[in-house]
Amino acid sequence: MDVQLVFWGVVLARFVLPFLILRYPLPAILGCLLLDGVDQTIFQLFGVDPPNYQSYDKAMDVFYLSIAYLASLRNWANPAAVRISRFLFFYRQVGVVLFELTGLRFLLLVFPNTFEYFFIAYEGVRARRNPLRYGFRFWAQVAAGIWIFVKLPQETWIHIAQLDLTDAIRDVSWFLPALIVALLVLAAVLWFVVRPRIRPPDWALRLDADPLPVEMDEASERMAYRAAHNRVLDLAAFEKIVLIGLISVIYGRVLPGVQASDLALFTGIAVFVVLNSAIGLWSARRGYGWDSAALSFGVLLVINIVMVLVADLLLTRGDGALSLPDTLFFVFLVTVLTMLYDRYHPVSEYRATAATKAAAQ
Repeated sequence: MDVQLVFWGVVLARFVLPFLILRYPLPAILGCLLLDGVDQTIFQLFGVDPPNYQSYDKAMDVFYLSIAYLASLRNWANPAAVRISRFLFFYRQVGVVLFELTGLRFLLLVFPNTFEYFFIAYEGVRARRNPLRYGFRFWAQVAAGIWIFVKLPQETWIHIAQLDLTDAIRDVSWFLPALIVALLVLAAVLWFVVRPRIRPPDWALRLDADPLPVEMDEASERMAYRAAHNRVLDLAAFEKIVLIGLISVIYGRVLPGVQASDLALFTGIAVFVVLNSAIGLWSARRGYGWDSAALSFGVLLVINIVMVLVADLLLTRGDGALSLPDTLFFVFLVTVLTMLYDRYHPVSEYRATAATKAAAQ
């Protein structure tokens, strides 16, 4: 088989699969997690040795976790879980940026990727039970349990001890039997101790996302809500700037060919996001919009490409300093995240407001 075909097949899968998280959260994120774990094995099996793939691997991890965070804004009915998800996601991104700036590996232990497993835990609960039955304390305990008992040992193993599971199984004769015994003990505890204490399921297995609230299930209704409740510069805009800015800095750090400084990249992305917000809010207040996410993305992508080319022409007079592949990649990244955030943040805001009103009654 053509090694280039294998390489681009894996890369394409790692960029396409995350979008399924929006509609099939649990199986899609487990698929992303599995693919992240076996991509190097696939390359070794077919004799593929792509240069700089470790950098691309980090970038694609950030991408699918960002889509998962946006999926929590779209899908999660429990505002307390959304607040915890938001903290865990941004906490991790800050840690990744600090690691890329300093190279200090212990920062990945201080800022563990608890968000990913918390997302899986929420969707695992929602698959059989109503997540609204559980309050902030429950979800905080779930996050704390994952942080302390799962992520800290895992991050210590990977980033501090810098050990590899495959190497440990190969080099330490007792490791694999001990791992199997530990997994069997864990399964027994879950089955015989935890399972009997869990209330009966509320519904049959649900793997697809719950429908949007009736009041927000059309693009026109989401646009009307955004037009009435948002401004160009508000907390939502600040969150979007931090979300896309941090991710862009991480991408700029790990991908070859990006020459801009971290501050310049973050500032440029912030300006870009504000302009996108202004365009989106202007169109929302005039009722311009499309139910199709693909069409919305296409229109915004064209607008953004034109803005970047015009800015390059005005600021540098087209002297060739602009790297077209890198620029188009960042335009694609910003456009995807901006479009999804603007599309689904109003849904999360609506649910949070409705929950607050219901609690006050």
